Amino acid sequence: MRATLDARRELGPEYETALVESFVERLDATIAARVRAEVHATGSAPYGPPPKKQRRSGDSSATIALGSLGIGIPLTGIAAGEAGVAGLLLAWGGIIAVNLAHALGGWRRRDYRDY
Repeated sequence: MRATLDARRELGPEYETALVESFVERLDATIAARVRAEVHATGSAPYGPPPKKQRRSGDSSATIALGSLGIGIPLTGIAAGEAGVAGLLLAWGGIIAVNLAHALGGWRRRDYRDY
């Protein structure tokens, strides 16, 4: 993120859209790599039915939501202070992306239970 902000300072605001898109693409690639690594580590197939009688304890949605708020508050101050509105939008865009990925994963798990 710092490299993107430094590049914006050097290149000027006319390259802001391209820099933000590049950062988001790298962020998406990093998230996808982490998801693949976790799927590989658990040994489960990404599109197969869940293992029988394996139940998760608790609801991780509340944990993700509270964690996002806990991280979002200081990140908002840091991003807005360092990069202004662009940093603020970028920081919250990342937080939203993580929450959307979690929500979509939850829908996918629920779809498997129907079969």
